Amino acid sequence: MKCRHFSTKIISKEVIRRCFLLKTAPYSNVSKHFIERLDTSQKTMLNIIASQIKKHFRAPKVSAHCDGPCGVYDSASARIYAEAVLSMTKKILDLNPSAGDHATANTLSRYISIKEEQAQKTKEELLILWTDYFKPVHLEQYPDLHDTFWKAAKLCSVCKVEVDLDRANELLVTVEKIHNMFWSSKNRDVAWVKAS
Repeated sequence: MKCRHFSTKIISKEVIRRCFLLKTAPYSNVSKHFIERLDTSQKTMLNIIASQIKKHFRAPKVSAHCDGPCGVYDSASARIYAEAVLSMTKKILDLNPSAGDHATANTLSRYISIKEEQAQKTKEELLILWTDYFKPVHLEQYPDLHDTFWKAAKLCSVCKVEVDLDRANELLVTVEKIHNMFWSSKNRDVAWVKAS
């Protein structure tokens, strides 16, 4: 195939294959030997091809609680986020949006944004506990485990969408139940202590 920058040079499939090997194993002896034999224009073409390959075949970004079975879990973060949802719900209900001033509208939009973010974080923390920490053996000890987590996740969604004090309180009560299940499964008695 011809390179638009170097019309007189032709790059074979072997060069492309070696280019791929070069980028996947840059310190191998084959790669070093291959590069040493190239002139400047061929090295430039090789870099262009490699950058195009990297540009069009990007590795997806991933994130996780951890990359391995770290065993570090705690229900405290879900409690803190759920408390924030309750607190922001109370603050939203205490505002008077009919005042019509910009300061109130700005404060209301900030409170709503925070409430929604904290509800999503609560949900994420609960899902980590549900899917990573709790195992089938825990179902014997807590037959309502799946139902409790499922309802908690649904409550998080409701708290994101609505401004309902009863639902926000219900979320916190459900997180407390999960807290008790979690620490009981570790044979530890850890008190439920709210920050607010």
